[in-house]
Amino acid sequence: MVGVECLVAVVFAGLAPLVVEDVADEGDRIRVAARTPDRPAACPRCGALTARVHSYHVRTPADVALDARRVLLTVRVRRLVCPTRGCLRTFREQVPGVLERYQRRTVRLAGQVGAVVRELAGRGGARLLSALSVRLSRDTALRCLLRLPLPRLQVPRVLGVDDFALRRRHRYATILIDVETRRRVDVLPDRGADALEAWLRAHPGVEVVCRDGSGAYAEGVRRVLPDARQVGDRWHLWHGLAEAVRREVAAHSACWAKAGPPPTEGPRAQTTRQRWAQVHGLLDQGVGLLDCARRLNLSLNTVKRYARVPEPERLIRAPAFRPTLVDPYRDHLKRRRAEEPAVPVLRLFREIREQGYTGSHNLLVRYINSGRLDGDQPAMSPRALTRLLLTRPDTLTDAQRDRLDQLTAACPEMTTLAGLIRGFAALLDPTDGNDDRLTAWITTARAADLPHLHAYTRGLDLDRDAVNNALTLPYSNGGTEGVNTKTKKIMRQMHGRAGFPLLRHRILLG
Repeated sequence: MVGVECLVAVVFAGLAPLVVEDVADEGDRIRVAARTPDRPAACPRCGALTARVHSYHVRTPADVALDARRVLLTVRVRRLVCPTRGCLRTFREQVPGVLERYQRRTVRLAGQVGAVVRELAGRGGARLLSALSVRLSRDTALRCLLRLPLPRLQVPRVLGVDDFALRRRHRYATILIDVETRRRVDVLPDRGADALEAWLRAHPGVEVVCRDGSGAYAEGVRRVLPDARQVGDRWHLWHGLAEAVRREVAAHSACWAKAGPPPTEGPRAQTTRQRWAQVHGLLDQGVGLLDCARRLNLSLNTVKRYARVPEPERLIRAPAFRPTLVDPYRDHLKRRRAEEPAVPVLRLFREIREQGYTGSHNLLVRYINSGRLDGDQPAMSPRALTRLLLTRPDTLTDAQRDRLDQLTAACPEMTTLAGLIRGFAALLDPTDGNDDRLTAWITTARAADLPHLHAYTRGLDLDRDAVNNALTLPYSNGGTEGVNTKTKKIMRQMHGRAGFPLLRHRILLG
């Protein structure tokens, strides 16, 4: 008996409230025979203590696995007689911390199952639990997941609102979080002003709402909380500026594209010449190809390619374009862009289509953005130049910084655009007075010859109060975007097989 007591203390510590009488090895499982202690128990209704036994009942719950084998309990539970007249005649005693009413698993096994299904849900949870010697179907795993209690809904002072797609372009839902604590608050089965309005009316107490540029959410907040402060999302402000910058850079590609060095004189050409000299220098000394590859940390095929050519210029080739359906209309497009640099691509598409163009609109857009109107391959693509313009100056390398200065200096509009980008980036650090600085920035941007940036400033005016709050208040909608990212992971696990209640449950469990 001493051995059993030591085993209970070490291995079956979770069964300490029970009296373990025997432990039997049954091959693929371990059976533990136990009983409840012989002490008085309280009536669940009146609380009176009693030790008068009416009868006995046997429960067979499962416990956590031991030695990769299932553990099955055989617990003898007493049915006691309540001493209080008019109360329950009899009741079955419970064992808090070990057994729960109507459950076929111990509390610690139920906690283990809950932790697994919380992360993996049905099929994945059932597969992992089977590896842990817990037999569970995917339907039971989902029932265990839905049985997990949700956190109590607390109305936040600062509410974050964003939408996500249940089925892209067809159905959307809304996620609500507490911006100050990043705690999930609720998930709405729809998006738009009506859904948010109904929730805000049912849960008063919100003072600040963080959102993206959606006009529907703004309208829903104004209907219920006209005095609440709405805060725009700074990431969306920067993203909108980035799109405007990309269009401006593409529109002025004819001006800056030829400012950089030709492909035969760039950094790659210099690297090619240096490697050719290193390879041939070793070969002239009688070093073998494989040894050259080891010394220069290059692949053997690369060394062979350098060894075959007698001069490095044969390895340096200027990239060439493939012929496209837009080539016959290149002169017309080049003339129109010279007359009107910011002419919309859709208008150019309609013009050349009247002249017989049979290609698509997307092909024309790629043709223009790649700089093909200028003839040869440009030194840098519009997208690459946009990336340099939007990168923090202190993270650029010296070569990137020199290249950026060279390209922007060749076009006055690009010089102005680079200064405006730096000015707007300084506003993204929320401080008092940024609203006045934004007004000055908009005035400067509208004075420049940058039509796409003018359209961006008009968008800022449509939601100016929320933009001002985003640049002056410390709140951000980044936490909501993070929850959206995790929600997409959950939806990929479920693959659309589960309904909205299960998805909402998993999101709120976090």
